[in-house]
Amino acid sequence: MEAFFVALAIGVVVIVLWGVVLYNALVKVRNLVQESWRQVDVELQRRHDLIPNLVETVKAYATHERATLEEVTEARSVAAAPGSSPAEQATQENVLTQALGRLFALSENYPDLKANQNFLELQRELANTEDRIAAGRRFYNANVRALNTKIEVFPSSVVAGMFHFQREEYFELVNPEAREAPSVQF
Repeated sequence: MEAFFVALAIGVVVIVLWGVVLYNALVKVRNLVQESWRQVDVELQRRHDLIPNLVETVKAYATHERATLEEVTEARSVAAAPGSSPAEQATQENVLTQALGRLFALSENYPDLKANQNFLELQRELANTEDRIAAGRRFYNANVRALNTKIEVFPSSVVAGMFHFQREEYFELVNPEAREAPSVQF
């Protein structure tokens, strides 16, 4: 009878330790997701900070393109507003990306603007920032995948359910042009 209680006590200790290890693993992955989102947020803020300079440079050359400039400014304001979820932020960033595309298309109509060193440097900085955002998005999404997998697979799903761990959203920019197959003509 005494051996039974010792075995039972050892079993309870093992189960508790197992739960603690799984809980700590879930917390670690959740913190990685939060950290990686903050890094994406830093890069998005960098992008948002570059846009007013870009708009001012274009404004000096393309004063009658007011609608496009206002569209970029409005899209930047919405995208830079705090408190958005990753899915909402992705939607806002997509609108901003489309507006920036139209702004860069304007430069084709203004040769002096295309040759302006400030404009060219801002374009390079923005392209560099876009690359950094893409890298941050990949890192964030990898951490989200790891967390969501831990939450869904057994046995960690038991601990995740007990402590109310929630699935996280992926940060996906929707770019219809990127999803279409390019047409190649010879």
